[in-house]
Amino acid sequence: MRVLISAAGSHGDVLPFVALGREFAARGHEVILYANPFFRRCAADASIAFVPISTEDAYRTLFRETVERHPRKAFKRVASELADIAPGYYHAMKADVVPGETITVGGSLLFAPRLLRETDGIPCATVHLAPAVFRSNASPARLVPHWIDARTPPPVKRLAWWMLDTFFYDPNFTRPCNRLRAELGLPPVERMFASWIHAADCVVGMFPDWFAQPQDDWPSHAVLAGFPLHDRGERLALPQDLREFIEAGPPPVGFSAGTATATAHGFFEASARACKEAGLRGVLLSHFPEQISASLPSNVIHVNYAPFGELLPRLAAFVHHGGIGSTSQAFRAGVPQLIRPVAYDQFDNASRAVRLGVAKELLPKQYTARAVAGALKDLVSDSTTRRRCQEVATRLAACNAPAVACESILDRLWGSGAPAAGRHHPAVMQVS
Repeated sequence: MRVLISAAGSHGDVLPFVALGREFAARGHEVILYANPFFRRCAADASIAFVPISTEDAYRTLFRETVERHPRKAFKRVASELADIAPGYYHAMKADVVPGETITVGGSLLFAPRLLRETDGIPCATVHLAPAVFRSNASPARLVPHWIDARTPPPVKRLAWWMLDTFFYDPNFTRPCNRLRAELGLPPVERMFASWIHAADCVVGMFPDWFAQPQDDWPSHAVLAGFPLHDRGERLALPQDLREFIEAGPPPVGFSAGTATATAHGFFEASARACKEAGLRGVLLSHFPEQISASLPSNVIHVNYAPFGELLPRLAAFVHHGGIGSTSQAFRAGVPQLIRPVAYDQFDNASRAVRLGVAKELLPKQYTARAVAGALKDLVSDSTTRRRCQEVATRLAACNAPAVACESILDRLWGSGAPAAGRHHPAVMQVS
């Protein structure tokens, strides 16, 4: 069988789909990954065929947007880029379809697999990497610092969802999707985040139920597979200078603003000063050296990249933006977390980590050297936090989420009980 997998975004968004592709290939299926050419090497490392979409320059330019200062503007820029590349994904994947022998897999915000399901009857699986995509009135995800929750009166919840759709999601996602749908001869969809985002034969959440308990108003056909935990650590060792730095003293604190963030100058400056104030050693992680001071203190080092699977277990604490990839890798490493959410699903992920007792949160306006130093001293010295971190790490020790997701997708899309594909949409409970 041929498996067409579409992925877009940062390392944390794309690498889970590389892991999925590797699982399908291990079962003897032909796999093709469609992504930005920035990730060509990742596909090659996994022995997966690769089709480039867009350009590396476009990828690098996109993530130099000012998410740190203007997260809403950056979100709109990301939405615009996804709309621009959607036709490329659709036509590239359509060209590789073998009728009767093909299934498609894609992430939350890539339209192509769901569109091919409607235009060509290709069975499709949608994979959601974080629980924030699942809209619920029973237990609403925290989409911004201050948002509705389970106790909010129902009329207020309905108004909040309507405003979110009307003024944000629909202009940035639904309208571009409907323009492409019109070109393909398909009818428009309404409030796509309320229902159409789950319109697939199989919906997989790549997180465990102890991180986000499924709610009665989630899609009934959704399955949870666990965290994918793929970061190239199986193939890459730590850079020599980083390894020597770690071995030269007590465990340092790691700092990451996200692999795709290029405008976090203030974050790294405050982080370096916090290390000095707290008497801790620090590792600053960034692909973009221009946002790192050229004169770091001797107790702080900068590296372009290090596989989290190798680095995080060697840290005293990990400070990051709350991306689902960074959060879950820290869970596996059993390391305390200080999370500084900025946008997207990060606020929700941070809240869930704090509730698990393994993390503290500081919003960007609160992220000063003094506040960070105090939070880090508390995290590295608190035995209760350490114990909770180890308990969570133990839960993940035997997890093979890509295998669970792969088996679920094959069962739903290719097994004897697979639903018919085509223009039929599976039943999805709409929350509005």
